[in-house]
Amino acid sequence: MPMTYEEIVDKVRATYENADARDIFEHIAVQVNIIGEGEGTFYLEVADRHICIEPYDYYDRDGLLIMSAETIFAIADGKTTFHDAYHGGILQCYGNMDKMRKLQKIVFGPRVVKRKTTMKRDEFLDE
Repeated sequence: MPMTYEEIVDKVRATYENADARDIFEHIAVQVNIIGEGEGTFYLEVADRHICIEPYDYYDRDGLLIMSAETIFAIADGKTTFHDAYHGGILQCYGNMDKMRKLQKIVFGPRVVKRKTTMKRDEFLDE
């Protein structure tokens, strides 16, 4: 069943606004043009290490991404990356490429923090 523009924006908002952007320390504003099913425009803004999605054009933007809704969700689901989508020809990218590359630092799903321990497993169990 095809998705409408509004459904796509709502799904993108739900996915990206819960993503982890704590490794992005600068403001990034990107307009995303959806092509194909659910065609339309929205913007993704990273500010104060948080992500905001709104269904509007962003005229003073750092970059422009052009892709299908399928590509947007494939990136969010970890099935592809911005890099692979761009080089595979399913994502067009224009603007400040340094800032656009930083979008790859967005982490979806729970972030796992690995802690280094000097204690051996057996020592921990013996306590």
